[in-house]
Amino acid sequence: MATGSEAGKPAEVVLEWPKQDKKRMLHAVYRVGDLDRTIKCYTECFGMKLLRKRDVPEEKYTNAFLGFGPEDTNFALELTYNYGVDKYDIGAGFGHFAIANEDVYKLAETIKSSSCCKITREPGPVKGGSTVIAFAQDPDGYMFELIQRGPTPEPLCQVMLRVGDLDRSIMFYEKALGMKLLRKKDVPQYKYTIAMMGYAEEDKTTVLELTYNYGVTEYNKGNAYAQVAIGTDDVYKSAEAVELVTKELGGKILRQPGPLPGLNTKITSFLDPDGWKVVLVDHADFLKELH
Repeated sequence: MATGSEAGKPAEVVLEWPKQDKKRMLHAVYRVGDLDRTIKCYTECFGMKLLRKRDVPEEKYTNAFLGFGPEDTNFALELTYNYGVDKYDIGAGFGHFAIANEDVYKLAETIKSSSCCKITREPGPVKGGSTVIAFAQDPDGYMFELIQRGPTPEPLCQVMLRVGDLDRSIMFYEKALGMKLLRKKDVPQYKYTIAMMGYAEEDKTTVLELTYNYGVTEYNKGNAYAQVAIGTDDVYKSAEAVELVTKELGGKILRQPGPLPGLNTKITSFLDPDGWKVVLVDHADFLKELH
């Protein structure tokens, strides 16, 4: 992977890059069975905006980007519709997305009055705590946690994935991607532990919520949820660091860093130790794509 003068760099130099890089969570990619239905659902139920839509007939898919703010500053959901496929298996590994809102009770009423999403947990405080939450399910079966929270620059606030070894995952995301462990919480009465990983505080940005269920080391991931994309200032240096960390903790590089044919956006992609896919995108190239 390393070329020229970069070859043979000591590990500590390679692993210094993720600490300096200005990474940012860009979007989560997943598959839906009816794109127009889901767009209508998210705009009506959650108040998201349709940011852009593109059809790629030669590859037989259409995708749509939805979120609460422009993609050059905010996280987005990238919905993918593959021609003729109306159903996917979400599996047991993907957990939920989360939306922060100032009035979850009111948001739940809006969702109930729509015909597309349903409330699966009524609004109310979390057990043993004061934070008000609710859960909603979209037409494809994806779960959304609704979290009552004051004004935030990023309402699309979590992607929850289940992992088989929480300490290993925390170490992987810290070392390979420069994420910070923002919070860790063990809930022994319900036999799970969570870790919030991200690049800024939970009320300011989108975080990964990694969940470990006691004794469960592996999950069926289905074929619905695809990946999360993260912006980086240098895909080549980032890929070097990821490759080094995968040798220690597991996971693997899927696509060596370089430009995408046609687009020229530089990316690299890899699997984490649990097999969750991450795509790293050159941030300057990403911004060019948008404008």
